[in-house]
Amino acid sequence: MNNLNVNLSRRTLLGGAAAAAAVSMMPKVASAKAPVKPNSVFGGVQIGVITYSYRSMRGPATDMLKHITQSGISSIELMGNIPEALAGAPRKRGEIGKWRLSVSMDKFEAIRKQYNDAGVNIHIVKFGSIGNGKMPEAEMEYYFKAAKALGAKGITREISGGAAEHTAALAKKHQVLIGMHNHTQLTPTTYDVDWFKKNKYVAMNLDIGHYAARNNESALSIMKKYPGKIISLHVKDRKFKTNGAANMPFGKGDSAIAEILQYMKKIKAPFPADIELEYPVPKGSDAVKEVAKCLEFCKKALA
Repeated sequence: MNNLNVNLSRRTLLGGAAAAAAVSMMPKVASAKAPVKPNSVFGGVQIGVITYSYRSMRGPATDMLKHITQSGISSIELMGNIPEALAGAPRKRGEIGKWRLSVSMDKFEAIRKQYNDAGVNIHIVKFGSIGNGKMPEAEMEYYFKAAKALGAKGITREISGGAAEHTAALAKKHQVLIGMHNHTQLTPTTYDVDWFKKNKYVAMNLDIGHYAARNNESALSIMKKYPGKIISLHVKDRKFKTNGAANMPFGKGDSAIAEILQYMKKIKAPFPADIELEYPVPKGSDAVKEVAKCLEFCKKALA
């Protein structure tokens, strides 16, 4: 090798070393691809999950977002204890009422951002005791403000005409719906009442499994009866009452999940279908895996 080549090689080596050293001192810039955000919209239908489905996954509230994204879900009904825990709610029952009246909504907005940044939308919050007749209006106001800060379109609770009347003014003020959730009390005529039909801020959080178990028919009939009055579905598979009413893995019961999802696809439903894991988690599995299985069933049903 001649002297020119030797000098060039040395300069190249030294220059490369200097460059490497300079790079090592620069702020780190992520070179890996960002995690892929979940997308559980199939055929135009939003499949979500109620976070109650992960109740068997023991752990802190901070784990919930991980469970959701690992299941492949991009939209949720959030049980109210989760955001309250994340926002620093006291554990003593006697202190939480005072905390609710003083907590900054900035904390709930930060939770919303964290979930949204991970690709998860909070479309509903479950505050089951709202409007129970004993709750001060200031505390009900807190629930509406928190739901709105989380980005939710509605608050869910059990069916109650009294609660609908107690919350009507605040629901209108905050433009947040009250979604009535059913168990097996719901019949084809339960909602043939003025507090439901004439209040635009009261909607159905329709559990298709409970409905099938009570009425020995698919919830498709009640969905068609009240167009525009559904805020979300709870999707589970149950046997008809005449078949024992048991909760079953998706596709093994009488809820007609596939038919209902195809109907949602046909009408371009503006509301989500939220998986609610109710059947026993098999040995060797866990709630994250089972919700993912339910999601895959829904995906195939909408193909």
